[in-house]
Amino acid sequence: MIRDSAHLFLDMECSNGYNDLEWAIGLNRLMLKIIGLWPPDSRDPHETIKSKIRLLCSVVILLFVLAIPIFLSLIKVWGDMILMVDNLIYNLPVSIALFKIYIIWYKQEALMPLIDMIARDWMKPKIKEERNVMLRLARISRMIAISGWLVPFFLAIISFVLTCFGITTRSVTNLTDPGKPLMVQAYYLHNISKSPQFELILLAQGIALFITGISYYAIDHFFGLLVLHVHGQMENLHIRLVHMERYTNFDAVLKYNIQDHIRLIRSIEMIDNSFHLLLLGIILYFGIIFCLLGFFIVNVLNDDGQLSVMQLIWFVAVTICVLLHMCLYCAVGEILVTQCEKIHSATYEYTWYTLDPKAARNLIFIMLRASKPLYITAGKIFPMTMATFCNLLKTSAGYISVLLANQD
Repeated sequence: MIRDSAHLFLDMECSNGYNDLEWAIGLNRLMLKIIGLWPPDSRDPHETIKSKIRLLCSVVILLFVLAIPIFLSLIKVWGDMILMVDNLIYNLPVSIALFKIYIIWYKQEALMPLIDMIARDWMKPKIKEERNVMLRLARISRMIAISGWLVPFFLAIISFVLTCFGITTRSVTNLTDPGKPLMVQAYYLHNISKSPQFELILLAQGIALFITGISYYAIDHFFGLLVLHVHGQMENLHIRLVHMERYTNFDAVLKYNIQDHIRLIRSIEMIDNSFHLLLLGIILYFGIIFCLLGFFIVNVLNDDGQLSVMQLIWFVAVTICVLLHMCLYCAVGEILVTQCEKIHSATYEYTWYTLDPKAARNLIFIMLRASKPLYITAGKIFPMTMATFCNLLKTSAGYISVLLANQD
């Protein structure tokens, strides 16, 4: 009877853990599956083939519908600042989306252990306090993922509908749009001014913009999912360290916490190794696009405006969106550093003097390792913290003033 009750309890724990896991990662997994970047189950060859086909289709659409035509258009409008900025607003995000797809595809095998770690952490038995911590951070990750669904979907729909009615937020000239204006400034090698070529290209651009948005945001949210999960495990470790007096077998609990700490340190190193080049590219992208948009907006305002109010609002909105996105990256890295410092403080503030000297000496293992900050870096150079974000803002603002001074 007791054995049956124990099995029933374990089955309930596994069932709840599986439901929590599906709730926590379901949206992120679906977004990455759409573009073929979620690591497929190696035991199912059909799923692996489907994932590769989805990835190939996504890359082909981005390359031949947006990336190459936008680049050709940039060459065509080179020298006209307004048209160049109008082009780069789409050119740079498409380029960085392709770069993100390549990095995640290249690092798929390295990311598999992290995905398995998330599954194990949700499935294993845990106390209510630890589960609540994981659910709270998973809720934040889901909210970010939901916004990642809504932003590209609504932007693609709004741009598509406005373009269908002949309304555009772009700077339209005969140089870029000899016929009807498209959603994106692009140059195609065939005539698209006639029907049904124009409608087909317009539809293709809408689909490509949606894929760009999904690629751009889904990979970011996957990074956020990994970091927030590790942050939650670090917070649970901090709770166990603070309340180790609850447990009768101190040595066994301390050994488990040390092993868990080492596991989390390795997880952070794996995340950093997988994403450091991607984060470096994002910092360079942010610096370029922020400088261009800032220079363009200030220049337009100083010249009493060469754009419509709708176009100016669009450029300001894009600037704010890019700013908030970069801030989110740095904020996620900052909370991880803060949690590492809390573990360091918990070990030092523990009442070690009430313990047996041999047991107290074992605390040194966590003290020494926790004294070294754990950073997510950009290119193994810049730590992703709010201090880095502030320095990046100051540097970008300085370049804007230099551009304005040179123009004068």
